[in-house]
Amino acid sequence: MTKDLFYFDQKYGNDVAGCDEAGRGPLAGPVVIAACKMPMDFIIEGINDSKQLSPIKREELYQKIIKCAEYSIVVIDEKTIDEINILQATKLGMSKCITQLKDAKLVLVDAVKLDLPIKTVPIIKGDTYSYNIAAASILAKVYRDRLMLEMDKLYPEYGFASNKGYGTKSHIEMLKKYGPCKIHRTTFIKNFVGEVDEKK
Repeated sequence: MTKDLFYFDQKYGNDVAGCDEAGRGPLAGPVVIAACKMPMDFIIEGINDSKQLSPIKREELYQKIIKCAEYSIVVIDEKTIDEINILQATKLGMSKCITQLKDAKLVLVDAVKLDLPIKTVPIIKGDTYSYNIAAASILAKVYRDRLMLEMDKLYPEYGFASNKGYGTKSHIEMLKKYGPCKIHRTTFIKNFVGEVDEKK
């Protein structure tokens, strides 16, 4: 599987990179975007869409990726998401990430169209096709999960360590019981708690 992703990217040459995000859908926390230019002269076995990997495997691959790749990670917080909407927040993060890469001449992007000086190619479900996008998805996912584990220490009542801010049944129940905290996305939780005037 990893070789298929690698050979997909190889068609674009050695100066190809990938970009992906983690956290577009949750009710709380930031969206995290990663851009990644992997070496194209060897393969790191196991790289795949981050959603198909266990947390332990993602952590293992994360360490391998950051040791050999040129990469950047950008965090767009929940306040910005509420102000400009999640799509624009994702595009903002992707633009920042990609412009921080120095050596990439072309960037494959998971599904999102971008208008940047560097050429970008949107690929639907790109993390299932592209080696570089899959690597970026791992970076973004691991980085965001770590942030949400830290948020769980600040706001333990919401279960962020297990739900990572996504709208699970228990998370929604706690949201209704305790109301929103500072990292909840106001525009995402209106259906559950109505208009939000002030967060804890």
